[in-house]
Amino acid sequence: MNTNKSVCEQQNFNFLYEEHIDQLRNFLYYKCGDLDEAEDLAHESYTKLWEKCAEVVWETAKGFLFTVAKRLFLNKVSHDKVVLTFEKENPLKDKSEDPHFVMRGEEFKAKLEEEIGKLPERQRTIFLMNRIDKMSYKEVAEALDISVKAVEKSLGKVMKKLRGSIDELNKYKI
Repeated sequence: MNTNKSVCEQQNFNFLYEEHIDQLRNFLYYKCGDLDEAEDLAHESYTKLWEKCAEVVWETAKGFLFTVAKRLFLNKVSHDKVVLTFEKENPLKDKSEDPHFVMRGEEFKAKLEEEIGKLPERQRTIFLMNRIDKMSYKEVAEALDISVKAVEKSLGKVMKKLRGSIDELNKYKI
């Protein structure tokens, strides 16, 4: 192939799509076991490729797609873990609980998930590894190849953002 091809040219982008979409979707399907989810993540990967097309070299476009797809999948798994953990730690004890309380809990949960989703990828990853996967600062630092101090600083920033965004966060133990 010509090494001077630009990913940003529509015909080249279309070629990449046609050439790799099935393989990318299958890769994601094998990971998540849900065809609809796999298709959504595959299309989101192509969206990211289009957004970064000027930075992606033609020869590395396939690798870029698969790396983005893997990260999107891992982010989804992390998000799902947050949801499951919240649901496990905050089950409805009695279906006759005060409806206002139930509604506020659901609103809080949605707001928390939204705020976690807004975090930069690195901060979100560090937060979820520490708080959901129960990894120590040292384990997170080793997994991400960063210093323990960087993990501490990142978690401090995350908690400050979350507390600032969600007034009720101080009432809950995260």
